[in-house]
Amino acid sequence: MATNSHPRIPLNAKSRSPPYASRQSLYAARNRNMLMYSSAVIIFAVGVTYAAVPLYRMFCAATGFAGTPNVGTGRFEPARLVPVDGARRIKVHFNADRAEALPWAFTPQQKFVTVLPGETSLAFYKAKNESKKDIIGIATYNVTPDRIAPYFSKVECFCFEEQKLLAGEEVDMPLLFFIDKDILDDPACRGIDDVVLSYTFFRARRNAQGHLEPDASDKDVQNSLGFGDYEMAPRAEIRNAQPGKS
Repeated sequence: MATNSHPRIPLNAKSRSPPYASRQSLYAARNRNMLMYSSAVIIFAVGVTYAAVPLYRMFCAATGFAGTPNVGTGRFEPARLVPVDGARRIKVHFNADRAEALPWAFTPQQKFVTVLPGETSLAFYKAKNESKKDIIGIATYNVTPDRIAPYFSKVECFCFEEQKLLAGEEVDMPLLFFIDKDILDDPACRGIDDVVLSYTFFRARRNAQGHLEPDASDKDVQNSLGFGDYEMAPRAEIRNAQPGKS
């Protein structure tokens, strides 16, 4: 019986790629993915470096960390804005400071108000530009004792954005706030009868990224925010300027 001496060829042999070519394609795909991943990480890291301080302050404003009151833009739930009858009233004192480089007069219009948890209250500060030039100012803020900060919420506030006063201009600056009724469930806040809300106005300047920021030392700004007892990382431009840093 005659036998076929030719080896059998699988039907899909022609469609297969050589093993070497397959490995090359696999490694090329992995390298592309790694390049894309690395680029994304670098871009993210650069963005975080430039935004580190604003993001940190946003975190503090959202959580009440380091005595930074919660802030908002009128999107609070209506159920949070109902006074709790029978609760003990809390006296809120108002304090105003300004940097020496800012030729403004800045004062609270009232020494204090008393509020119930859940009750909204309107207060005013007055600012006057005593110079002969138009000036942009930025306000920082904090509340003490700092354990009440997660419950001290601002609905509207002049501190949300920079304030420009014309030469000699005087304005009233409103503040609408409330103390969240959840404070009644926090054992650490049961003995709090007095709260101090402090604002500090600084002259504004533009940083390397073109954003307005307080024209003052980092130490002065951090102290005004209530972060004086916390160790802060140096700015990115300072780190990059150090010897051996690229």
